[in-house]
Amino acid sequence: MALPSWFRVCASLLWALALFFSTAAHAAEADVRRIWQMLDYLAVDYGGAVKNGAVASASEFEEMREFAKTSQTKIAALEPHPERAALVAEAQMLSAAIEAKKSSEEVAASAKSLANHLLAVYPVPSAPAAPPLVGTAAATYQAQCASCHGATGNGDGPAGLKLDPRPVAFTDKDRARERSAFALYQAISQGIEGTAMPGFATILEPDRWALAFFIGQFAHANGEAVAGQKVWAENAAVRAQLTSLSALSRMTQADLAKQVGDEPASLAMAYLHAHPEAVVQKRVLSFDVARQKLAQSLAAVEKGQPGQATELALSAYLDGVEPIEPTLATRDSALMGRIETAMGRYRALLTSNAAMPELLAQVDVIHGLFKEADELLGSSADATAAYLGSLTILVREGLEALLVVVAMIAFLRKAERNDLLRYVHAGWVGAMVLGVVTWGVATYFVGISGASREVTEGLSSLFAAVVLLSVGMWMHQKSMAGAWQKYIHDKLSAALSRKSAWFMFGLSFIAVYREVFETILFYAALWEQGNHQSVLGGLASGVAILGIVALALLRFSARLPIGKFFSWSSALVAVLAVVLTGKGIAGLQEAGWLGASSFDGPRIDLLGLHPSLQGVIAQLLMAALVVAGFLWNARAAREAGAKPV
Repeated sequence: MALPSWFRVCASLLWALALFFSTAAHAAEADVRRIWQMLDYLAVDYGGAVKNGAVASASEFEEMREFAKTSQTKIAALEPHPERAALVAEAQMLSAAIEAKKSSEEVAASAKSLANHLLAVYPVPSAPAAPPLVGTAAATYQAQCASCHGATGNGDGPAGLKLDPRPVAFTDKDRARERSAFALYQAISQGIEGTAMPGFATILEPDRWALAFFIGQFAHANGEAVAGQKVWAENAAVRAQLTSLSALSRMTQADLAKQVGDEPASLAMAYLHAHPEAVVQKRVLSFDVARQKLAQSLAAVEKGQPGQATELALSAYLDGVEPIEPTLATRDSALMGRIETAMGRYRALLTSNAAMPELLAQVDVIHGLFKEADELLGSSADATAAYLGSLTILVREGLEALLVVVAMIAFLRKAERNDLLRYVHAGWVGAMVLGVVTWGVATYFVGISGASREVTEGLSSLFAAVVLLSVGMWMHQKSMAGAWQKYIHDKLSAALSRKSAWFMFGLSFIAVYREVFETILFYAALWEQGNHQSVLGGLASGVAILGIVALALLRFSARLPIGKFFSWSSALVAVLAVVLTGKGIAGLQEAGWLGASSFDGPRIDLLGLHPSLQGVIAQLLMAALVVAGFLWNARAAREAGAKPV
């Protein structure tokens, strides 16, 4: 396939930009983790540096000043973001509080607030992908930590007694109240600057998380874990605060105590440090996190903090709705779409500085949808619903990719280049394999956040749309030419060079992977609901239906005259480009990468149409490019004297 030079340049630039942003994102994540760790360390240790407005330890006070200034410098160097200036201002206020020797309570609150704001603006994974196996961490602790921190975590190991400063005593209840499992994981992974504490990045990530939760047990007395199990089972307020591994990993006992009281918080954390799997076992899905974030967003509006309100609204979706989306979509995809639209409209109202009554009205609409979804999720999933959900998921998600791949296969057969079919097949097979690998990585190693999922889907959709636009223009150009059999034998076959073949591999891979990525997440949620035989039955039926559709399309295309084949294929590919453009914009809006100006209008997922001004404009621009390209091809054909098909 002879690709236009402008497309090859654009494709090269897109891949280069993707590689650049991937590398930059990895570096930015490391910086954010380091900043967060310094802020957390500062919040916990400041009390030992200043007491009653006076310096209690000159060396520790200098360390606190250094950490605060370093955090400020590193925040200012992070990638551009509308909230970065606000973060820098908060860091300056933190440094000023330390210089003024403010109380440990004030400084700790300021440092924690800045750390939480940092993760809201620059999200990084802050929880294990699966419940840590805490029981396996005892041997790791004795081998790696006991020599310094002591066999019982009291900071009195033989090597630790020779160090200055002495190792942290994990049995110190006051320090432990302010320390989260995520903070311990960060210290284990990266070490602590200015101390003898090294990083243990060589320990596997799941083992580092298990070690972090194991260490958290040292500050609890014997028997507290048993009493904590009863608190966890009977105290709904505690469970409402700890709805996920992410919430548990970042929660400190002190923060939990502010919500549920000191004793329930202490006992619950004693139990959950030993049994973190409890937060995900037989957990009823709910929108409590989203409700809480929305309430905090409204409170931020009242305080005159629009930026914070917008971040909390985005977090309400990514942290409170996105994890539930696959499960709800298998039950009622239309309801899931209405929730996404309603929450997008609320974020748009925040961006336009809408009045509080309008914001409250929109939040009431969202709460009504949440209630409807809660009732649906609370009902038991029968075998029929599981079968139909499994079937519709596969057919719905697989049809777009199937159309692209079938069009490519039919094209190569028309061009009598069956030798290049292996590139197309390698593309979609590779996408299937990588999809399974993605599921494994997301499940057992790093976890894929809601934002990462939406960004992946959004960028891949837009890239595929650009590729399909070029392919559609090329196909339409050929549909305007005459003497088809001569063209096929003399021109088209020669044009299919190895470079073009690898391009076809890439298009096949992208078109399938973006669908596999989402489909696997849906099936993972459906599998957790039980009725496994029905799920597998729906999957098998979906595969059969897609296979029949593929065979029918290939047989139909084989009977079409070559001119009509190119004409119809170009129209199909152009429509898919418009659809993927809408889906790509919607994905980036849901991840917070793009703003959203909502309006009252239909939401048609099949067409990628969402009631968002930016999405509709993008689709109209893509449609305009398609029409302009088709008209240009027609004009060029007339000037060349060719007879259109």
